[in-house]
Amino acid sequence: MVDSLKDLKLFYNTVLCQTFSPDGKHLVAGNIYGDIAVYDLKKTLGPNQTPEDELLGPTYKFTAHSDQQVQSMVSTDNFLVTATTGEIVGWDWSVVTSNKASKIKSSWTIQIPVDKDSSEKSDVNYMVYSKDNHVLYVGCGNNKIYNVNLDNGKILKSLDGHESYIHSLALMGNQLASGSEDGSVRLWDLRMNENINVLQPYLVEKIARPKLGKWIGAVDFSEDWLLCGGGPSLSLWHLRTMEPATVFNLPDQGIHDAKIFEDRVITGGTIPHVYHLNYQGEVVAEVPTSSNTVYSIVYQETPQSLLSIVGSSNNIDICTNFNYRELILKFA
Repeated sequence: MVDSLKDLKLFYNTVLCQTFSPDGKHLVAGNIYGDIAVYDLKKTLGPNQTPEDELLGPTYKFTAHSDQQVQSMVSTDNFLVTATTGEIVGWDWSVVTSNKASKIKSSWTIQIPVDKDSSEKSDVNYMVYSKDNHVLYVGCGNNKIYNVNLDNGKILKSLDGHESYIHSLALMGNQLASGSEDGSVRLWDLRMNENINVLQPYLVEKIARPKLGKWIGAVDFSEDWLLCGGGPSLSLWHLRTMEPATVFNLPDQGIHDAKIFEDRVITGGTIPHVYHLNYQGEVVAEVPTSSNTVYSIVYQETPQSLLSIVGSSNNIDICTNFNYRELILKFA
């Protein structure tokens, strides 16, 4: 029975994003109420005194964006970077992962430009970070991708071309991939800051799912492959030929995250499972999830092998063996 405002918030909680600390010892997640939950993985995965019928909660917690969603987050060597409508904020990792976290103050804030034609602030839907040049690539609700220099907080350039808001980004060396509500996947050469290729999966009959729309909710790529999905079915494309090699047959109602991991694909969306598939489209593992819709999947291999799944619930699903769920944490 939902009998208080707190219980109501937990009942409707959605966790949109997550990341690991630079040393891999902490997992951090952000929700729709602007809160950040921090988990010390050694304590979380070790023996604990929590009753069997009670889920383990965060080690530390703080509010990053009061009365706003934590829409995306990313980790740099020194900062946890979180984003909400109109701004990006940096938080010192040494404080985030300490018992001082509840009283933390932001280290810096970067404002997203407001379009001349609109007074509305733009959502920051996705961020990726390049360690090589200390640049943050920011996919926004105003159809733009901003290149932000984190050394001085200045926006270096915007990548323009998408006709609707950005859902997802993936970074590999000097190449960036972006997926948008407009149904396209764009590839960018970051040395020239130019769009070098455009895919429109919804125009391919065997991939299109018109009832679910043309939006692209997830992108990832490797040296040989491009992975994308959303309204259209999840599909794997040859980067050299820009032709689809595999169309994954899944019972989802939309894809929100997809990763290329070694010789497999890991994906989730509007379906209460995360799927592991080989490149031929065969299901390797089917992991049940606490959330009916999965919004974020993150993983690391060192110092602790761990895959974490969050979405439309107050729970976080943890897999130390990627193929099955080992335990469930609670956000709050």
